[in-house]
Amino acid sequence: MKHPGYMGGAEVTQFLTMLANERRVSVSTHNQALSALLFLYREVLAIDLPWLTEVQRPTRPRRIPSVLTKAEVASLLGAMDGDMALLAKLLYGTGMRLMEGLRLRVKDVDFDRQVLIVREAKGGKDRVVMLPRSLHEALKAQVGRARTLWTHDREVGTEGVEVPDALAVKYPDLGRRWGWFWVFPAARLSVDPRSRIERRHHVYEERLQRAIKLASAVAQIFKPVSVHTLRHSFATHLLQAGTDIRTVQELLGHSDVSTTMIYTHVLKVAAGGTVSPLDAMLTP
Repeated sequence: MKHPGYMGGAEVTQFLTMLANERRVSVSTHNQALSALLFLYREVLAIDLPWLTEVQRPTRPRRIPSVLTKAEVASLLGAMDGDMALLAKLLYGTGMRLMEGLRLRVKDVDFDRQVLIVREAKGGKDRVVMLPRSLHEALKAQVGRARTLWTHDREVGTEGVEVPDALAVKYPDLGRRWGWFWVFPAARLSVDPRSRIERRHHVYEERLQRAIKLASAVAQIFKPVSVHTLRHSFATHLLQAGTDIRTVQELLGHSDVSTTMIYTHVLKVAAGGTVSPLDAMLTP
């Protein structure tokens, strides 16, 4: 056993090669090991190894995502009920990510224009998505239930909901305003692990994850199904309906259209439009 300070490029390269070739670790594990070595030598041992930054990181393979058919989506959503059914329908109907739906605030629901504003999404960007007309009344009812909780919290003097740090400093009372309240608030108060303040958070994400797993079993869907599958299905079904890929890109909030292009590969699989040479040979 040698101290890392006495090791150099040969040992580090050998270690990383062993992880890839012998242990066959995943791409994320290999990248984590490389990042840990960079931190160790630069920050802990204060040793500069210029060559270490040139070590090529393995790239994560692009996988074709699991997508449900429209019939499977209908079966899945039909096997759910209550606020989790509404949230699942909203994610499928808008293409929002799970946390984007959970962090939706009252002020960002525009019933008049039939749109939702997604704030500080992945990459810190805002975007606008459609509000499905079929969810108009159900979402209004959900906002009404949220209003009841908000009113109760104000009456008993509960701390306001969490707001971005900069705004919380500038407007200390902002979290108590109705517009900033969650559309899907939690039923119980909980302690914020960072501030140690007891307040009302949005619905816990695992509630929907569990509901999706149970519903997929009831609907007898044997594909891999997660909350994110609803987003994949949203994009694929829009493209199947002839929606321009740039529009789908904007709705999903992708910074590069190449990310959205993965769904064109899904379409090829789903459509099955190319005739197999075996079928062509057997067709009279």
